[in-house]
Amino acid sequence: MYYHLSKGHDLPPVSRLTRFLATTLIAGILATQASAFELKWVWKDAEEEAFSTVGNAALLGPLSRQDDADAQDILGAAQADYARLIAALYDEGYYAPVIAITLDGREAATFSPVSPPSQVGTVTITITTGPRFSFGQAQISPRANDDPLTQGFSSGEPAKLTIIRDAVGAEVDHWRDAGHAKADVASQQIAARHPQQELDVRVVLDPGPQLRFGTLVLTNDSAVRTDRLIDIAGLPTGQRFSPDELDRVAARLRRTGTFDVVALSEADSANADGTLDIELQTTDRLPRRFGFGAEISSQEGLELSGFWLHRNLLGGAERLRIEADVGGIGGQSGGEDYELGARFSRPATFNEDTDFFIETNLERLNEPSFTSRKFSVEAGIKRYATPRREYTFAIGYERARTTDALGEEDYTILTAPATVQFDYRDDTLNPKEGYFALASAMPYIGLDGTPDGAVLSFDGRAYYTLPQMQALTLALRTQIGTVLGPDVEDAPADFLFFSGGGGTVRGQEYQSLGIDLGGGSQIGGNAFLGLSVEARYALNDTLGVVAFFDTGFIGSEGLGDTSAGDWHSGAGLGVRYDTGIGPIRFDVAVPIDRPQDASSFQVYIGIGQSF
Repeated sequence: MYYHLSKGHDLPPVSRLTRFLATTLIAGILATQASAFELKWVWKDAEEEAFSTVGNAALLGPLSRQDDADAQDILGAAQADYARLIAALYDEGYYAPVIAITLDGREAATFSPVSPPSQVGTVTITITTGPRFSFGQAQISPRANDDPLTQGFSSGEPAKLTIIRDAVGAEVDHWRDAGHAKADVASQQIAARHPQQELDVRVVLDPGPQLRFGTLVLTNDSAVRTDRLIDIAGLPTGQRFSPDELDRVAARLRRTGTFDVVALSEADSANADGTLDIELQTTDRLPRRFGFGAEISSQEGLELSGFWLHRNLLGGAERLRIEADVGGIGGQSGGEDYELGARFSRPATFNEDTDFFIETNLERLNEPSFTSRKFSVEAGIKRYATPRREYTFAIGYERARTTDALGEEDYTILTAPATVQFDYRDDTLNPKEGYFALASAMPYIGLDGTPDGAVLSFDGRAYYTLPQMQALTLALRTQIGTVLGPDVEDAPADFLFFSGGGGTVRGQEYQSLGIDLGGGSQIGGNAFLGLSVEARYALNDTLGVVAFFDTGFIGSEGLGDTSAGDWHSGAGLGVRYDTGIGPIRFDVAVPIDRPQDASSFQVYIGIGQSF
């Protein structure tokens, strides 16, 4: 019979004796099924470094930390730990160990798996490691090159089994790098000489023939057309086999964003002509996706963004992304900014590592010192030189109307923007090591009387985590920008530079530093230099704190003359909460110099580190 307990319902009448007997019975069952136990370790002849590496292999370790350890599970873990501990000792070079595991004084191996003890109070693991063996002979042949063998695989070194596996694996990989795709171990002789406490290792490899890439074989259906899959993959059929090339093939397919799974495997045997076919298995992602984001600061207000994406628009992994952005909501940055854009990109258009794109944008900016309405369209190519280096070149058209302290201006230009990006960060949202550099140049030709010119910019970031203090990461950012050609009075207002706010100098008001015209009016400068430094300290796996300092320069005569401009700075503290997909950022900053009133402060909230 089933009874539902909820407010307004009564339990059926049950006698106190029945309730007592039921409670006693349940407690008795639980008592026989669960048994917390104490785990003891006894080490004999063991070096200290073996304690943690070998001990971590035991299943009994984590089981001992459970309050409801079942006696059957304890016995099973104990009997499995004999082999696990021996394997771990072999990995550390101990080839004559003696292991005893007792359950309340009785050897675990003597229990029948079907007749476990009713309960277990104490488990004792006694390990006599015996002597640590060293390599006597350490040979692998034939070898593909004369590079040194894996460190540690030589006579006199501790004979760790992991070193043997690594050394053999490395030599097989060398043969595969040389085109011998089917290289493998032909034979191996491993002998322990106990009187000498040495381990002799002789491994003979079979490189097999040098092979060339055959055809790409698709093993499943995909919404992406077969001819386009082959074009995107770019498998170099007929060229010498290379594992690195296989990695590049997989990276090209994943780069499209069209697939959840990309798996490449080599055919079991080579073809008669010395080629080796490669099998490809993919799993398509859902073709459509949408998303949104938000960022807020006390000065710049709320920024909302959203996008809609189609990953396979025409059946060839083409991407269409439409996005909208509204910023400055409720802020003090001049008013609301609006942007609507669309971008179409086609992978592997001219070759497997070059994409074609075309994009267009409608934009309205209401900044503190100017307003702008702009339409732009651009078409170009993006070249992936390596997974970490990208180059972009495009031809574009812009038409805009701007208004600033100097008045209203219409301009029409033809542009030729180019960018170079190096990204060697270990993590894009929360980097701790490496660097990032983005350099761009946009020369333009003015139409309808607009003077010719060029806009140059650079954004460089470096990260370093102290070896002796892994929780502390130092981050440095340098930003440079300049407008070449026209003077500040003749350059388009939205090409000029300002400083202040979350993207440049925190603590200073948004775009508060420009070229002062007097009377409370200012315009942007044609030179900008920004420097930021952060000290990021992780308190634990999820929470961290940050101290930072930012400074910025705006000039009217270019970067070569810092006397024709002004500097300002800001500093502050922040908190980071790691969500697993990136930290949530909360920063509070105050101005250090301009303005002199240091009682004001700015708050910045976002996702990811500030840079």
